[in-house]
Amino acid sequence: MFLKTSFTTLIVGVFVVYVLHTCWVMYGIVYTKPCDSPRGDNCITPFLAGKPKLQLSIFTALRSNADGGHTLIHKEENFDINSKFERIVNVSLPKKTRNNGTLYALIFVHQAGVTPWQDPRQVHLVAQLTTYMVPKPPEISLISGKDQTQGQKEEAQQKKPQDSNPAGGAAKSGATSPSDRPVSHWRSRLTLNIVSDHFLFDREYLPSDVHKYLRVFQNGKKMVYLPLLFVDELSNRVKDLVEINSTSMELPLTISYDSISLGRLRFWIHMQDAVYSLQQFGFTEKDADEIKGIFVDTNLYFLALTFFVAAFHLLFDFLAFKNDISFWKQKKSMVGMSSKAVLWRCFSTIVIFLYLFDEQTSLLVLIPAGIGSIIEVWKVKKAFKIQVLWKGGKPTFLFGKLDESERRTEEYDTLAMKYLSYLLYPLCIGGAVYALIFLRYKSWYSWLINSLVNGVYAFGFLFMLPQLFVNYKLKSVAHLPWKAFMYKAFNTFIDDVFAFIITMPTSHRLACFRDDVVFLIYLYQRWLYPVDKRRVNEYGVSYDETPKGKPHKE
Repeated sequence: MFLKTSFTTLIVGVFVVYVLHTCWVMYGIVYTKPCDSPRGDNCITPFLAGKPKLQLSIFTALRSNADGGHTLIHKEENFDINSKFERIVNVSLPKKTRNNGTLYALIFVHQAGVTPWQDPRQVHLVAQLTTYMVPKPPEISLISGKDQTQGQKEEAQQKKPQDSNPAGGAAKSGATSPSDRPVSHWRSRLTLNIVSDHFLFDREYLPSDVHKYLRVFQNGKKMVYLPLLFVDELSNRVKDLVEINSTSMELPLTISYDSISLGRLRFWIHMQDAVYSLQQFGFTEKDADEIKGIFVDTNLYFLALTFFVAAFHLLFDFLAFKNDISFWKQKKSMVGMSSKAVLWRCFSTIVIFLYLFDEQTSLLVLIPAGIGSIIEVWKVKKAFKIQVLWKGGKPTFLFGKLDESERRTEEYDTLAMKYLSYLLYPLCIGGAVYALIFLRYKSWYSWLINSLVNGVYAFGFLFMLPQLFVNYKLKSVAHLPWKAFMYKAFNTFIDDVFAFIITMPTSHRLACFRDDVVFLIYLYQRWLYPVDKRRVNEYGVSYDETPKGKPHKE
């Protein structure tokens, strides 16, 4: 008991140290020591303090260094750094870009009335307007074999005179066949920021993250830094990407500008570098997009709350796994436990994992689901007392026998499943047939997984009712792993918060709220049926059977 307690205490202690260290690091990012030199010898003063007249100019080019020419697409005369604006411009795409090429944006902030190349005190950044992604495979009707685009084309052709060339139509449909080859996509948003604070930097405490954006020049005895221009790459979301093809002559670009504080700039730089590092470690554009959504779609205060929520979610996840595994590892009897519920939970967890994998969900959601599936398979092995024997390279499965108390529990379990099957099976089969007729999917496998997971999400909580029924018949809940349940209950309510933050399928989001109701029912039974010491506890033993020791002295 001491070792278990000390191990849990150690984990909680490491968690507290991690949270405090992260808070200290975040404080170091947001706070920058200003220059407080009496004579100002070490101070770097802002160029914007003199209120110069500036102009914003944006060009496009095939190369990041503008070799081969550039084209002006937008300019803001009398540019005010404190005025927020949003402009939509149509950008003509060069032929090389249309043929699966790239395109860059050259952003300049310079003196008004002159070109950027004539101003020695201009600042500029380069942003990529295109990115490569594998196009999403089209969804088709599994009965007719037509996708939505083909259906719309046929409806349009029926309204028009039949004078089109069938061969040409076949060629066009073949050209749009799905491919695993990455295709150039258009980033339809360009978000710019400039630090509006007239901050005095200290040369001895210059932040390393700001250093690469800082351009300094000598003005007499003073050091002056030019405006801090920043391109917000985190605002480039997958949902805003537009596939580029040979017919895309012109595409819209939304240019957004807003001023930014120095602390927020430094935080954004660190988050942007963190996302880039994840992509270097193998995260796909979609996985990185989920993380971008956490930062971009929420304000800083909600983002700080999200961090603490995520940290506690991680702690409760670990403690729930630990206690759940400890419970089932020491479990000797299935008295009071619904084996059907354990088997269903294993099946539903695997189906959900396959569904999330088929939908290319974020790794933030996929990895925990995979770990949970492995644990549920192990629980089934323990619940049904399965032994695997290998003979000549072939596995042989042996099932253990049930005692009298376990058989009584199994009778209640079977009775509850009998009543549930009258309602559950027709609903699942009807939903699958409806989806097959009226909805479109990538493949038959996708339809099967979607039909199964819709049954799990919509009616899966009904399979938790057998355990509630067994609890009702036995008038006891002492056989349940309450430590693991409570950790999972905390995580379930935390998942409700994440359901609005992390992008996930709608059915998976609704399932988070469904689990809240189930846990509330378990808590009600916990209150309704006090712990009976004559019944077996969560480790398969009765309190009355334990040897009596010496009375404890108060």
